[in-house]
Amino acid sequence: MSDVNLVRIIIAGACLLLIALIWFFRPGKPKQGRRVAARTEASDGARSEPTLGEEIERSLKEDRATDAGGQITAKTAPSADAASDGENGESSTTAAMRSPRGSHPHLGIRQDEAFDRIVTLFVAARAGRMLTGADLVVAAEKAGLVHGHMSIYHRLVDGKPEAGPVFSVANMIKPGNFDLTRLHELRTPGISFFLTLPAPRPLSALDAWDAMLPTAQRMAELLDALVLDEERNALGRQRIAHIRDEMRAYDRRREQQVIRPAR
Repeated sequence: MSDVNLVRIIIAGACLLLIALIWFFRPGKPKQGRRVAARTEASDGARSEPTLGEEIERSLKEDRATDAGGQITAKTAPSADAASDGENGESSTTAAMRSPRGSHPHLGIRQDEAFDRIVTLFVAARAGRMLTGADLVVAAEKAGLVHGHMSIYHRLVDGKPEAGPVFSVANMIKPGNFDLTRLHELRTPGISFFLTLPAPRPLSALDAWDAMLPTAQRMAELLDALVLDEERNALGRQRIAHIRDEMRAYDRRREQQVIRPAR
């Protein structure tokens, strides 16, 4: 290689190196940490975006509305009363577990312990699911049931709560009650509706049945569950019609028993 060519190669390499240095040190090149500095050095009155740490801190401050024992305070959980108002006023699970309506142990006691027939329906969870205590409380309140005697739910006679239950609702799992103080632990495959005949005066057996069926259907709708008959088969129209006929026949027999001694 001639000396001239060698000089040309050296000069070309020097030029390339000079261009690279000029590009690397050009004005306005972003440097490491510039975005963070710009965010923290924002002018007074300008809104800066919150950092991830700030978001976590805000969340922790909100979570401090719960005490050390994990009890939800009124600040973060609406009361069960507010949650049960209206069809679209679904309560949160937390609210229902925190403040269910109190039990009334004197309500739901039959005036006459004698009965000659029990009619039963079941509301059962779908396959692979369970009904939870909080959801049951909300559904029961929306369906007009009262937690009372034996720690189970009852539908009372309108205007005459002392007359006793039209029908009652128990847990399918023994001992069959609903402990309002331990709702967070309650998991059950279903609940049982039952009416004992004769029904409390002035209701007939058919009246009691016509009150129990729609209540069971309403709770099944609220719980996304199924209504079953006493054999735990799906309750169809034919079976409903048959039970209604049985209730009419029962009422006729009762009427005859009342008339016969008067002769």
